[in-house]
Amino acid sequence: MTKQQARFEPYDFNGGTCVAIAGADYCVVAADTRMSTGYNILTRDYSKIYKLADKCMMASSGFQADVRALQKVLGAKHLIYQHQHNKQMSCPAMARLLSNTLYYKRFFPYYTFNVLAGFDEEGKGCVYTYDAVGSYEKVGYSAQGSGAKLIMPVLDNQLKSPSPLLLPAQDAVTPLSEAEAIDVVKDVFASAAERDIYTGDKLEIVILNVDGIRREYAELRKD
Repeated sequence: MTKQQARFEPYDFNGGTCVAIAGADYCVVAADTRMSTGYNILTRDYSKIYKLADKCMMASSGFQADVRALQKVLGAKHLIYQHQHNKQMSCPAMARLLSNTLYYKRFFPYYTFNVLAGFDEEGKGCVYTYDAVGSYEKVGYSAQGSGAKLIMPVLDNQLKSPSPLLLPAQDAVTPLSEAEAIDVVKDVFASAAERDIYTGDKLEIVILNVDGIRREYAELRKD
């Protein structure tokens, strides 16, 4: 008789896809609202986009329990910063804080894949993309999550970000207008939902611009 042993598995993968695009005077962050585990859909109406500051949003896929824990830690650290400095943290400063927070847990990481989007000190849109242990890069656009491998080639083709090896360094913001960026986001999610079972149900789009923050929604396939 073989001896059976219970094995502790601390992580799950809840799927979902996140996209962010930065423009000269706007930033678009989008994510689907499906949360799954294996072949089961846990909910069809779960927001993966979290407001860190007035000019900074984070979208996260991966293990949603770790995502919630990470959001609470960042929220607490930002609150302490506001009490000490009497102002909100800038998006580049929040990007560094997120990197440090993820790296601090590198031996038992938050199983989260994040994109951070907002405005830099010059008022231009900026996007930061991360791996699970805090390595990050400032880019003009990014995708994370289960549908990222389907979406990134389309964004590369449509947005053509300049090479980071060019000198002098080129501006990473995309040349699209805000309306064009929103249309691209809707198109890539509609395509990803056709092939990725973890992406679907509804698309949540958050637009940051000089007028503030607004949300839009679009339907995705439900099966």
